[in-house]
Amino acid sequence: MAATRVYIARLTGLAVLGPDGESIGRVRDVVVAVRYDRQEPRVHGLVVELPTRRRIFVPMLRVTAIEPGSVTLNTGNVSLRRFAQRPGEVLAMAQIVDSAVRVDDPDLPDLAGVDVYVVDLGIALTRTRDWRVSRVAVRGHRRLGRRRTVHVVDWARVQGLTPYELGRPGQDVSTLLEQFEGQRAADVAHLLRELPEKRRLEVAVALDDERLADVVQELSGDDQLELLGKLDIGRAADVLEAMDPDDAADLLGGLPENEAESLLTLMDPQESEPVRRLLEHSPDTAGGLMTPEPVVLTPSTTVAEALARVRNPDLTPALASMVFVVRPPTATPTGRYLGCVHLQQLLREPPAHLVGGLLDTDLTTMRPEAPLTAVARYFASYNLVCAPVVDEQNHLLGAVSVDDVLDHLLPRDWREDEQLFEGVRQ
Repeated sequence: MAATRVYIARLTGLAVLGPDGESIGRVRDVVVAVRYDRQEPRVHGLVVELPTRRRIFVPMLRVTAIEPGSVTLNTGNVSLRRFAQRPGEVLAMAQIVDSAVRVDDPDLPDLAGVDVYVVDLGIALTRTRDWRVSRVAVRGHRRLGRRRTVHVVDWARVQGLTPYELGRPGQDVSTLLEQFEGQRAADVAHLLRELPEKRRLEVAVALDDERLADVVQELSGDDQLELLGKLDIGRAADVLEAMDPDDAADLLGGLPENEAESLLTLMDPQESEPVRRLLEHSPDTAGGLMTPEPVVLTPSTTVAEALARVRNPDLTPALASMVFVVRPPTATPTGRYLGCVHLQQLLREPPAHLVGGLLDTDLTTMRPEAPLTAVARYFASYNLVCAPVVDEQNHLLGAVSVDDVLDHLLPRDWREDEQLFEGVRQ
């Protein structure tokens, strides 16, 4: 049975279907027109995410039924133009939920003069066939690990949801962070790009350094610089410390030299040193592409110890595919490079065997000055996903992984180009 009243938290994530049941996408947010008075806001439409990750706008006039598992439209022909928020429009989930408000409901005297927080909005179908926001679910902050009681009040009883008040900084982001839990950093980065600028910064500030660093690494260069520039300089340095050195070097390489040096100075010297070494190389060479932190072992390391190292969940699959064996020291630039051992070889050997007896010494190494085209040909020729970079004195400087090569071969704006995701299922 089609609903005439629904809460947007339940609406978000529902499949959007055409009149013949064909899948169009999924609801990601609800667009409402918030007023300066207390009249109920009109719902303009839905933000629908297509399988290609493009987000489009579907007017509420196109919606014929909202059911427990789906939203049905009266037509399968929808505009594929990317959603752009218009003046006066507000995104319910991204901008209203988590807002601090006051309630003046005589039936709830305990809430008088107390800040409470929006957790959901109820929308209802009117006699004129318009959908309007009629109810607001609110609660206080959690205390002593317990959730506070949720109260549902009429929209007219809530103060603090005008466009001006929603635009003020410092809004809570608890609900948004809950939506990001368990998602890959690349998916969180995509969602972050879709948020209004104010909310994007509030989420960035709320994320811990490690999580934010992972997300920043998945943003385009321009988005990275914009976000980093809005953070306090001390926080920006902390995030750079948490990033992979090669990604941090790429980001700093896009800044004016004096700004990059200021950030490097604030970073822990142990974290900034490998970044400084990478900045000595052109970004489109093997030296600029490499990470200085591959898995490096000595010849006396056992197979069991090597496998334990590559099980590190912080390693990408590419870097875990190969270990590099050197004479001490093992920190890059290392002692004399001896060879590499492929993960498949480690899996075939007894745990007590030493990696020094399993070396692949025939694999060609790359020099740090090798250009991007030569690096790409190297991977294509040897069917590898990771490769060593060695200097003229045969010291291991780092390793290039295929994901970094692809990142530089693709167009600069590939993360924003939904056409590149054609044929990719979510």
